[in-house]
Amino acid sequence: MLCLDHAHDTELAAPLKHPVDRPTLRFITCGSVDDGKSTLVGRLLYDSKLLLDDQLSALHAESKSAGTAGQDLDFALLVDGLQAEREQGITIDVAYRFFATPQRRFVVADTPGHVQYTRNMATGASTADLAVVLIDARKGVIDQTRRHSHIVGLFGIRHVVLAINKMDLVGFDAARFIAITHAYRALAAELGITNVCYVPVVAPDGDNIFTPSARMPWYSGPTIMEHLEAVEVGGEIRERPFRMPVQWVNRPNAEFRGFSGRIASGRVARGDAIMVQPSDRSSHIARIVTPAGERDVAVAGQSVTLLLADEIDISRGDVVSSGAAAMVCDQLAARLVWFDDAALVPGRRYLLKSARSCVGAVISALKHRVAIDSMAQQAATTLNANEIGAVELCLERPLVCETYRDDRELGSFILIDPLSHKTAAAGIIDGASRRAANNNWPAQDAGTAVRAQSKPRPCVLWLTGRSGGTTSILAHLLDKRLNEFGRHCILLDGDALRHGLNRDLGVGDAARIEGSRRLAEIAKLFVDAGLIALVKPIAPPPSGTALARALFSAGEFIEIDVAAPVQETARRDPKPLARRTRAAELPKRADLVIDAATLAEAGCDRIIASLRERGCV
Repeated sequence: MLCLDHAHDTELAAPLKHPVDRPTLRFITCGSVDDGKSTLVGRLLYDSKLLLDDQLSALHAESKSAGTAGQDLDFALLVDGLQAEREQGITIDVAYRFFATPQRRFVVADTPGHVQYTRNMATGASTADLAVVLIDARKGVIDQTRRHSHIVGLFGIRHVVLAINKMDLVGFDAARFIAITHAYRALAAELGITNVCYVPVVAPDGDNIFTPSARMPWYSGPTIMEHLEAVEVGGEIRERPFRMPVQWVNRPNAEFRGFSGRIASGRVARGDAIMVQPSDRSSHIARIVTPAGERDVAVAGQSVTLLLADEIDISRGDVVSSGAAAMVCDQLAARLVWFDDAALVPGRRYLLKSARSCVGAVISALKHRVAIDSMAQQAATTLNANEIGAVELCLERPLVCETYRDDRELGSFILIDPLSHKTAAAGIIDGASRRAANNNWPAQDAGTAVRAQSKPRPCVLWLTGRSGGTTSILAHLLDKRLNEFGRHCILLDGDALRHGLNRDLGVGDAARIEGSRRLAEIAKLFVDAGLIALVKPIAPPPSGTALARALFSAGEFIEIDVAAPVQETARRDPKPLARRTRAAELPKRADLVIDAATLAEAGCDRIIASLRERGCV
């Protein structure tokens, strides 16, 4: 009898549990196209005997009209809900289904197998406790198996069921089953996946799904359902230090002030000493309120409201913790699965959302890309859709977080494009960036003190416009006039900096965004010192300007667009670089627009009048 890597190879006969007491297991099914993911999930739903009569009637009818199993029931139709999925016989979106047995409740995410829908698979994996990876017994381990397994490992899923499907098409060959398990065991070891259960199945017929297969007597391990009912996935997180990101400050009346959220890890009891991060203020737990009433103890996974013994200023996104403190840093090393059709641009600003916090972030470095076929680390300058890579992130303010291996909730994040509002990537935190350990900020921010006391106020004038307009003339005239008024200022010209600081940059979008970032960082130092910084970047894309604006406080960044016709600027400046950047999209929400057709003196007067209104002159 053949049994491979099974901790539960005996028949399970645990007593029935009340529905409220049954634990919940979230798992995904993944694998390549046509490996039978939807069919397996449909068979689980069917054999659980929880389908209603009208669902069974619809399954019989649709199997005849739209099924792919001939006269037999097409169990995939229980999961494939989109019309395009039924027409093509594939899964496109993530399909969530719920079912239960006397021992456990289940939430299953059936994820697509096509490469172009890898981002959808990653979405399903981000909340799963276990992954059922399907393999076609005829094909064995292929690139898509590697890709999905890599994402499973990336998202910290520690339990995998390798369902080797279509065993009937290889004559129920035990040798073929063993060969595939050996190949996958090597891949799992590479990815750090240690808990793997190998099961040979025939999904349409239900072999080794709910009941053991009489056609594979050489296999003595558990069925898929026996393993899903018995596997223990929640013990590790409850042994971790207590962490609860605050989702809501609960204040129904003057007598009640609680902090609501879902416990990410550990346990908390009435009277426990806690600390609130990032402020590091401490207190004790006075009460623990749950939907079922007050409790003395709460554990990971529960949603609670905590009342503290002391009045502490706590906001959404803060983390209540005990034991070892969570990590607080503004530079992270992380790994990404890139979702967006627009490629990753190092130096561009994104919004990072982790737990209940949202903070601006810049991808400061792309360290490598992962070659899925060989798992090798490749040098790269960008990531395209569905690719995986390692990056370093610089955050606009410190974030309370954990490494993903220690805490999946505080160690995971998504990146959002602030312009399109699309989810650009999902990522996991490996730790603080090495740069963070080598960079120490001064104990006192002298620049902030200077700004607070400066009269008039310092600011940055961000002058944009097509090359060949009057931007340069206006910038130099402003520099002269402001100095005449006794306002110290510095002119940072993008063309001049291309001979030194920015000589390594090209003229593409990524290069111009990086050039804008460098100019903004320098300008910020001068604004911190109480000066006016006149900045003339080279055709910055809107995202470059947005990245620059995010570095400054409200009112410090003034964007001035010098508008000029394309034909006139082409006549004035025929340089190749000017031609390549002339068609670049110009800002559409500038704080001030100056018509290049007006005299530079008149434009300068308008800008200075605006600075007087803002208290900068």
